[in-house]
Amino acid sequence: MESIGNQGLNLSIFAVFVAVTLYVVYRVSNRNVTQSDYYTAGSSFTGRQNGMALSGDFLSAASFLGITGGIAVNGYDGFLYSIGWVVAWLIGLLLIAEGLRNTGRFTVGDVLAFRMRQRPVRAAAANSTLVISFFYMVAQMAGAGGLVALLLDVQTKGGQAVVITVVGVIMVLYVLFGGMKGTTWVQIIKAVLLLLCVVLMSIFLLGKFGFSVSALLDSGSQNSPLGDAVLDPGAKYGLDETSKLDFVSLALALVLGIASLPHVLMRFYTVPNAREARRSVVWATWLMVAFYLCTLVIGFGAMALVGSRTIARAPGGENSAAPLLAFEIGGTVLLGVVCAVAFSTILAVVAGLTLTASASFAHDVYANVIKRGNADPRSEVRVARQTAVVIGVLSIGGGIAANGQNVASLVALALALAASSNLSTILYSLFWRRFNTQGTLWAIYGGLVSCLVLIIFSPVVSGSRTSIFPDADFQWFPLNNPGIVSIPLSFLLGYVGTLLAREKADPDKQAEMEVRALTGLGSGLAQH
Repeated sequence: MESIGNQGLNLSIFAVFVAVTLYVVYRVSNRNVTQSDYYTAGSSFTGRQNGMALSGDFLSAASFLGITGGIAVNGYDGFLYSIGWVVAWLIGLLLIAEGLRNTGRFTVGDVLAFRMRQRPVRAAAANSTLVISFFYMVAQMAGAGGLVALLLDVQTKGGQAVVITVVGVIMVLYVLFGGMKGTTWVQIIKAVLLLLCVVLMSIFLLGKFGFSVSALLDSGSQNSPLGDAVLDPGAKYGLDETSKLDFVSLALALVLGIASLPHVLMRFYTVPNAREARRSVVWATWLMVAFYLCTLVIGFGAMALVGSRTIARAPGGENSAAPLLAFEIGGTVLLGVVCAVAFSTILAVVAGLTLTASASFAHDVYANVIKRGNADPRSEVRVARQTAVVIGVLSIGGGIAANGQNVASLVALALALAASSNLSTILYSLFWRRFNTQGTLWAIYGGLVSCLVLIIFSPVVSGSRTSIFPDADFQWFPLNNPGIVSIPLSFLLGYVGTLLAREKADPDKQAEMEVRALTGLGSGLAQH
């Protein structure tokens, strides 16, 4: 495909954004000395600010590039991701936000280990966080490779690998210098820019079709090889039994995974109390409702004006739908703006993920497992920064391997991992009095390992032309998303492990956790 746009202008717009956000990070984060400063910004953000950051944390390349591309190629079936992700926030609002904020301080491990044996549970929580964050970061890096392939007409895998490496380096800089405060402000800036971008594009597209959604949909279906079938279920998830089961599995992962993501859960600690945590979720939910309605318009707009075939053949595949549409309706300038916003999305989300993963290792493993709760706060922050560098290197390698995959599909795998390892343990910890250490470990490791095994032997990794390794074939699990198996298995293992354990739950710690979860009493104290 021929290069589109003025590459120099595109690079200039992107460079300006990176320079501005790095300056913001430097200005707001020059006092990241204590654990609270680095991990949770001293719990200084309001519910509205944190809600915008939450939406920025989750409105990733999967949402802007992957879902838009999925709609542009698959129509109705592509929009199903949006529905699942919006509904998922109700679980966070109704079941998790308040209890999590009141019973933890820095990480998910604080909650899971509150009334359990500290060392094994914190180690398990950290392992889970690292694996989930890695999968999520791989998806974002893959989106970066596809975006730059289109933006700069980089056709070679080597060139795209260089770009993914540059994105990874910038991301690590955000985390090293910014901590949670700097990362949060980058998220807020990115959320505002992204929402403005999609709203203005949607208004223009609706105006082009006489503000008639029906006219937009009809025009899109006429420019798709699937015809009117894109307006009905089945374009991607067909009517055979395997496809139906795959869709149910995907839906479970989408709906149950959001409230289990470590980098989303960690955001509840950046506000001063449970009330602001609930406000955060409400703000995030409404912002994402508006965003995903816009992706429906943009996706069908890309189908109508660019065409599904052109999108599928473009560098980056489905992930190129939004940039191609931007060039079609606004030329080089709008393409540069959209690509800069998409890059900001990737950078900000990956920075948040890196911070969460490094905080989990430093706080749960280094401070509470290795140092047994006696780590110096400065040394803990130093270990977190060193871990961020290691995680950045690993995510760059994973992004290069997964380059070209649909970002939304890759993120769905991370959601399945999160729901399989974290959801059951969080809910059991908060609401089941008998839940104990053995049940926690069985639920975390059982859900995590089973999900990983099923992903490795699924069509996502091998066995088809769209797999990460298309030339290999060692898949035996037929579904693209394993959530329908691994999520219920995690709940079952947590239940059975608890009943079979000789060591019973500590009634005093359980009572303390229940009081704290309901009232917030003592929630400012660290748990070791």
